[in-house]
Amino acid sequence: MAKIKPFTAVRPSEKLADKVAALPYDVYNREEATEAVKDNEISFLRIDRAETQFPASVDTYAPEVYEKAKEIFEARVEDGTFITDEDECYYIYQLTMEGRKQTGIVACASVDDYLSNVIKKHENTREEKEQDRIRHVDTLGAQTGPIFLAYRSQTCINNVVDRIVMDERPLYNFTSEDGIGHAVWKIGNIEDIRTIQNAFSVISDIYIADGHHRAASAVKVGLKRREENPGYDGTEEFNYFLSVLFPDDQLMIMDYNRSVKDLNGMTEEEFLKRAAENFDIEEIEGAAKPEKKGKVAMYMSGKWYMLTASEKLLSIDDAVESLDVSILQNYLLKPVLGIDDPRTDSRIDFIGGIRGLKELERRADSDMKVSFAMYPTSIDELFAVADAGLLMPPKSTWFEPKLRSGLFIHRI
Repeated sequence: MAKIKPFTAVRPSEKLADKVAALPYDVYNREEATEAVKDNEISFLRIDRAETQFPASVDTYAPEVYEKAKEIFEARVEDGTFITDEDECYYIYQLTMEGRKQTGIVACASVDDYLSNVIKKHENTREEKEQDRIRHVDTLGAQTGPIFLAYRSQTCINNVVDRIVMDERPLYNFTSEDGIGHAVWKIGNIEDIRTIQNAFSVISDIYIADGHHRAASAVKVGLKRREENPGYDGTEEFNYFLSVLFPDDQLMIMDYNRSVKDLNGMTEEEFLKRAAENFDIEEIEGAAKPEKKGKVAMYMSGKWYMLTASEKLLSIDDAVESLDVSILQNYLLKPVLGIDDPRTDSRIDFIGGIRGLKELERRADSDMKVSFAMYPTSIDELFAVADAGLLMPPKSTWFEPKLRSGLFIHRI
C-alpha cells in the first residue's frame, strides 16, 4: 500500500512565486535555457540549469555547474526568495489550462514503494539521462522537480481538496507566460492530513504519469544516501521523493505525433499502396485530428489523409500492441518506412500535440516528408500497460499542462 507523506517544504515567498516558477529543466536546450533566464534573476531555471551561468565553453555537466546550482539555491534561501515552512504539510496544486482544471496533492512518495512497484512505471529510463539529475539532487541535497503521479480518484481525498479550494485563500495564484493558471493551498490541519494519508495508505497502485527519469534519479540518490548512512531507519527524508499526485479523472493526455524524413526510397504512390495493406486510406478536406482510437491523420505533399486501422489490427488483445502508437509503428513505420527503432533512428521526430497540426504541416513541408497525427493514448491504457508490468513505446503520452519547478523543494 502507498506511503504518501506530508513534508516540510522550501518554497518561494508569496510575492515572488510567479517569477521563481519555471518550466521543467528538460523542455529547454542550453541556448533556450540561457535566453529564458536572461532577464529574470530569480528564475528557478538558474538553479535547475546552472550551466546558464557559465560561458558556452564550460561543459553542461562539469562539477562546477552543480556547485553553482547549490550556491544559487542557498543564496536564494538566505535572501528570503525562498522560505521554509515550520511544519510538515500537504499542499494542493491546481493548474488551469483553457478553462480545464486539474488539482493534485503535493507530497512525498516512498522510495520503497517505487522499488516494490506500488509506484508503477510505463517507460524505460536511460542511465545517461539520469546522471545529470542524480548529481543535481545529490549536490543540492534537495529535490527540485516534482514527479507527476496519478491514482484512481478517491472521494475522501476529493472532499478535502474541494473544501479547501472553495473556502481558503491560496498561497499562490498567478498565470504564467504560457497562459497556464497556477494556484497553491496549504493543507496544515492535522485531521485533513490524517484523512489524506490514510486514504493513500489503502491504495495499492500509484502510477508515474510523467517524470520517469526524475523519479529514477531521486530514488538512486536515496539509495546512495542509504549506503552512506547504514544505520538509517527509514524515516529520513532521503527515503522519499517530491511528487504531485493527481486523480485520474482530471487528467488529459494529448497526442504525441510523428514526422518522418523520407518515404524509404518509394514514390508517394508506392507508399500509399503499401500503407493500404493494413489501413483504409481516405483523402480528406483540410487538417483534422483523428476522432477515435484506430484512426491516424496523415499529411504529405499538401494533402491530408485519414488512415483507419483494419479490423484485424483493431482486434489485437494486448495492452501494449493494441495502442495506436504501437499499431502505427508495427504496421507502417517499421515495415513500410523502415523505422526499426524509433528511439535511435534519426529519420523520425516526435512532436507534442500542444504544437498543433500546423506544426505537422510545417515539418512535412520543410525538413521532413510525411507527418502523422495520433489519437491520444488514454489514461486507462496507461494504467493497463503499467498494471501488466509492461512498457509503452517511446513518446506515447504528452501531458499538459506541465508542472512548474521551484514552487516546492524537498530537502533530503
